[in-house]
Amino acid sequence: MADTTSAFARGTLLAVALGGAVGALLRWRLDSAAPAEAGAFPVLTLTINVVGAFALALVHASGRSWFRWPPQARAFVGPGLLGGFTTFSAYALQTRDLLAGGHAVAALGYLVATPVAALLAVEVALRIVPGSRR
Repeated sequence: MADTTSAFARGTLLAVALGGAVGALLRWRLDSAAPAEAGAFPVLTLTINVVGAFALALVHASGRSWFRWPPQARAFVGPGLLGGFTTFSAYALQTRDLLAGGHAVAALGYLVATPVAALLAVEVALRIVPGSRR
């Protein structure tokens, strides 16, 4: 059976895998350096997700404007590095843990603040990259 996976596709898959490993390790290192206390508002995860949304929007916008990323570089940084760095699963689990711990107001605040702040970060990123707005 012939290998139908092109060298380009293999290179892109490798870029995503390597970027994901780097992003996940970076996130783990940050979590290890500043572990949250039980019941505390998850500021670190919120920050990571907002910074990741901002950075991903920059990568996306820069690919449509004056700066062109090579496809493997976009794959490494976008779904790879930033995909591994940000986390929806921790956001969901931390919201559930806040609720289970009797911190309903903090859980609701976190549940709302994360997507709102991430969307604002995307909007800011799209406004600062020349030519990214259509």
